[in-house]
Amino acid sequence: MAGLTVRGLAARINVSPSLISQIERSRATPSVATLWAVATELGIPIGDLFNGLDASQPPPSSSRSPVQQHETRKALTLEGGVRWERLTPGSDDLVDFVYVVYPVGAESCPPDASSRHGGQEYGYVLSGTLGVQIGTDEYVVRTNDSICFESAAPHRLWAMGDEPAVAVWAVVNLCADDRVKRAHD
Repeated sequence: MAGLTVRGLAARINVSPSLISQIERSRATPSVATLWAVATELGIPIGDLFNGLDASQPPPSSSRSPVQQHETRKALTLEGGVRWERLTPGSDDLVDFVYVVYPVGAESCPPDASSRHGGQEYGYVLSGTLGVQIGTDEYVVRTNDSICFESAAPHRLWAMGDEPAVAVWAVVNLCADDRVKRAHD
């Protein structure tokens, strides 16, 4: 979105301009919900925000392999220690495919908040237990359980129990969000 100021972005996603500025300068870590809101409002995939990647630059020839080695995954550590590692060698406009770790007590956003964006979410819990609230309904997703839901529904996630929740997550059809469609037009 050309011409969008820090104040303009902050107003659109209902956070302070100071928070946006601090995130930009790596002085604050956003919540999962804030990260999704920023990416959605800018019309970019979450993958473009990993480790300050510049989506306008093509990947170096050495990284054109379809294999993403675990040692070189691009990662984001968010508020509360939630960690996302991109499972693809590059950013993709249609899907965010990530390995996520929710430390004990970590959550995507506070209980009185939620996230919503375009697409469909698919998650598979590798270990631990993940709580997922979709609208007013709450679900428990345990080791080897999976879940899918429309991302436009208000939702939040949190680690349950005394061990981190580790999962593989995919958000597909990101262009279903009207804000993303407008940004690409």
